[in-house]
Amino acid sequence: MHLLSGRVADRLVRDAGLGRDDLVIDFGAGPGSITAPLAGTGSRVLAVERDEAFVRALRRRFADQPRVRVVHDDLRRVRLPGRDFAVVASIPFAVTTPLLRRLLTPVPSRLARADVVVEWGLARRLTAARPRDLEAAWWAARFDLRLVRRIPASCFTPAPGVDAAHLSIRRSPVDRRTQAVLWTLLGAVYRRPDTPARHVLGDLVAHRLAHRVLRAHGTDPATPAGEVRIGHWTAVATTLAGDRAVSPPPLPRALGSGHGRVRDR
Repeated sequence: MHLLSGRVADRLVRDAGLGRDDLVIDFGAGPGSITAPLAGTGSRVLAVERDEAFVRALRRRFADQPRVRVVHDDLRRVRLPGRDFAVVASIPFAVTTPLLRRLLTPVPSRLARADVVVEWGLARRLTAARPRDLEAAWWAARFDLRLVRRIPASCFTPAPGVDAAHLSIRRSPVDRRTQAVLWTLLGAVYRRPDTPARHVLGDLVAHRLAHRVLRAHGTDPATPAGEVRIGHWTAVATTLAGDRAVSPPPLPRALGSGHGRVRDR
C-alpha cells in the first residue's frame, strides 16, 4: 500500500517544518511519494525501503541528490540515528506498532518529531485522553500525540479497507528523573485503575503530600486513577521529580531499547 496523493504528501512535509539542519527518515519509502517533497526541503533524507525493486528505482530517481540516501533495510531492524531526527512517512499498517515502539518507547528517545500516516483507528486510540494500556500511556505522557486529519482510503494504492490519519508526534521536554517518576506512577495506574489517585502516589510520597500535589494539578485525590487524564499524570510527575526527597525506582533496562514492548506490570 503506497500513498498516491501528492497533496497529502506535500502537506505532511509542510507540517513537519523541516530545514537544512534536520535529519529526516521516510520509513517504507516505496516509490518515493514522500521522499521527493522531503528532498525539496534541503534536509538530509534517509529513505528506508526493504523491497529491492523500489530500492533500485529510488536510487535511480535520487542519484543526483547527495542529501538523499536510500537505505535497503527493514524498518523494524534498521539502525536508528544517534542524533535527533524527524520522521515523515506513510507507514505500512501491518508494522506501525513495532515501528512506534522503536521510536517512542526508549529513554532517551532521539525522535524529535514525526508526521506520519497511520490507520485511522490506531490514531484515534493513541490520541485518547485516557490511553487504554500502559504502552500507549507511556508514549502519550512523553510525546504530544495529535490526530491532524483523516485521509481517505482512496488516497492509496491498493486502497486499504479502512481510512488512514495524519498523526503528529512532538517530543515533550520531560527529563530522565521525571520519566522515572512517571513510569512508577503509570505502572500503578494501570495495575489498579479503580483505586483512588492518591494511592498511586503512595509508594513515592507521604499521604499529605499526595493530596496536595494532586489538588494543585486539578485532580480530586479520590478520583479513580484510571479516570485521570494522562497530561495530569505528567504534570504530577514533573512536580514530584523536583522534590529531591522523592526517590523513584530506576527505569527498567528494557526501556533503553525500542525493540521491547512496554507491558502492564
